[in-house]
Amino acid sequence: MDVNSVLLNTFSADATTRNNAEQQLTQAAESNFAEYLVILVQQLANEEAQGPVRAAAGIALKNAFTAREFARLHDLQEKWLQQDAETKKRVKNLTLGALASSNSQAGQAAAQVVAAVAAIEIPRDQWPELMPTLVRNVGEGGDHLKQTSLTTIGFICESQDAELRSSLIQHSNAILTAVVQGARKEEPNAEVRLAAIYALGDSLEFVDSNFRNEGERNYIMQVICEATQAPDTRIQQGAFGCLNRIMSLYYELMRFYMEKALFGLTIMGMKSDEEDVAKLAVEFWSTVCEEEIAIEDDNAQIENPDELRQIFHFSNVATNEVVPVLLTLLTKQDEDAADDEYNLSRAAYQCLQLYAQAVAGSIISPVLAFVEANLRHEDWHNRDAAVSAFGAIMEGPDDKTIEPIVKQALPVIISMMDDKVIHVTDSTAYALGRITEACSEAIDPVAHLPKLIASLFGGLVSSPKMAGSCCWALMNLAERFSGEIGCEENALTPHFNESITRLLQVTERGDADNQLRTAAYEVLNTFVQNAANQSLGSLANALEEEFSPYMEAFSPFLYNALGNQEEPALCSMAIGLSTALANQFKPAILQCFGDIAGAISGHFETYLSVVAQVLQQAAGVQASPDGSYEMFDYVISLREGIMDAWGGIIGAMKVSNKTALLTPYVESVFTLLNTVYLDPSRSDALMRSSMGVIGDLSDAFPNGEFAGFYRADWLTAMIKDTKQNREFQTRTIETARWAREQVKRQIGLGTQQT
Repeated sequence: MDVNSVLLNTFSADATTRNNAEQQLTQAAESNFAEYLVILVQQLANEEAQGPVRAAAGIALKNAFTAREFARLHDLQEKWLQQDAETKKRVKNLTLGALASSNSQAGQAAAQVVAAVAAIEIPRDQWPELMPTLVRNVGEGGDHLKQTSLTTIGFICESQDAELRSSLIQHSNAILTAVVQGARKEEPNAEVRLAAIYALGDSLEFVDSNFRNEGERNYIMQVICEATQAPDTRIQQGAFGCLNRIMSLYYELMRFYMEKALFGLTIMGMKSDEEDVAKLAVEFWSTVCEEEIAIEDDNAQIENPDELRQIFHFSNVATNEVVPVLLTLLTKQDEDAADDEYNLSRAAYQCLQLYAQAVAGSIISPVLAFVEANLRHEDWHNRDAAVSAFGAIMEGPDDKTIEPIVKQALPVIISMMDDKVIHVTDSTAYALGRITEACSEAIDPVAHLPKLIASLFGGLVSSPKMAGSCCWALMNLAERFSGEIGCEENALTPHFNESITRLLQVTERGDADNQLRTAAYEVLNTFVQNAANQSLGSLANALEEEFSPYMEAFSPFLYNALGNQEEPALCSMAIGLSTALANQFKPAILQCFGDIAGAISGHFETYLSVVAQVLQQAAGVQASPDGSYEMFDYVISLREGIMDAWGGIIGAMKVSNKTALLTPYVESVFTLLNTVYLDPSRSDALMRSSMGVIGDLSDAFPNGEFAGFYRADWLTAMIKDTKQNREFQTRTIETARWAREQVKRQIGLGTQQT
């Protein structure tokens, strides 16, 4: 085969051409693996070859040793280990030589190949000369070699492989020597310094013993702090990223540095004109708050005072300096930004939420002053920031302090739903969601509820942009005002029929996407689940002829549910879900299984095996790499439905003391979780549901019965990725934090058993 052409075709935009090229490479590897490796490494090292050819050779070579699926990864690693010593030596030597290439594509590809081979050999105490070679390259090599060697160290250190990470500890001195040398302000080449600062961030976990040495720690911190002031803003970003990681790993060692430098540096960084720098400086304070919240949570569960973790209350000390900056940054909204875009104002909002949880009542004074000054501001950015700030502090201050404030402010907040700027009304809807979730006791059923429900339904029909937040708030209201089980009427009764009708109208809107319809169905489910008897009795009359088109499609489901006379809750759910299941895709149907389980609790045992089989079959649906965007979205929605279903089922079995019935299905749940982790196509809702299932399963089996599953490295990485993804909603990050605690508990209990 013409190697150059085949390699270039792996980058082709044409799927057929690209697939044919990849197939030829696969056949060559299967025919003679050793020869295949040599051909590729020769192309990678060939200074006469084009950059794209060398890059393609490097990628193909890396893929010969790595894979996302564990079983395939193990097979590929074994295949490499079985090669003769001469072949392995040639591949490694030529790849190390390619690090010095002046062609950046070749150097970057070579760094990936070295890291892939290192992941196999370092844990097995092979390739002992690698780390000394990389250190020597950084100290003595030219700029290109320094940069690629540092990049290689970064690639090696960012691996999630447990054996490799454990093995890297013995190389901490070499790693630290290289990265600190490259990151110093004396390094004249910005690209070298940039590669070094990112490699330093990736290596911080492995240099624990060095970092706990005061002299070494002081020098590392000096280098990083100086890098926050570098002329190149990319280096500043890398430095603030390092500080975030250090605060997460070494909080107990940070008091001296916070007092001497970090308070000032990070607040100055938050005010940077470069948005990416400012975002990372904001995230530093998010990390501070997360750590202090976690310490408080841990300490609350410890009975022995000698075991309490030390907490310095950095966030409390800095409240009057940090919070005003965050509030100012809330006004930096970009009106053209996508809903899911993670920008500076969103970073500030997430930090403010965490700040409220970390400092409780101390947040109220500066935020209320800002809200009062800006809620009626002529600039919509300020109005939006004010209503967002108010919603952000609902969780943290104690109820006695926050409830009177909410009660007084609620009429004004509700009136903001009439603002002429969609950004403001969208933020108001989300703030009302926060209020109804975290501070619902402040809502008066007479003074507030009628206008609140009317405004939320008005928002629901006015714009798909705010529909999700309106649905969330409505669900919270349904749960808050449900009254006693079996009551004839409750505070929602006067609003029930109109609410159901308007929800059905939403599902039939031509501009409603699958996500909006699903949200409306969820509200419908919640309203029916929490309805008083009088409301349920009048539901059929309220629907009248509008219900008939759905009957034929849904009648089998409806008759089965209504025939179960021993379960009145299921009958109610059947009525409430009738339109939700008709004319809807499988994701929403699967989600309803979880709702039904929640409604009938332990009686769901009757349906468990059948439903579990459906969920397992649905979990096997995957989108092909060349599939349409619609197919990718469908698979994500499908997995969201499956996870929501399992969440409801696990909860139902737990409250009924029937968790043993779940045992046969636990492995399949973890298989699906692994599939979600391996697939880069994820949504905020999917990860929130996945984190919930991880935590719910641990909570359902409190004696560490499935600790083996919870020890998986990929599970830890999945939770960590979710927890650190600032693009996800705070609810998702909080669920990930809770899941992390459940995993720690499950593993600890499992260790005690063994």
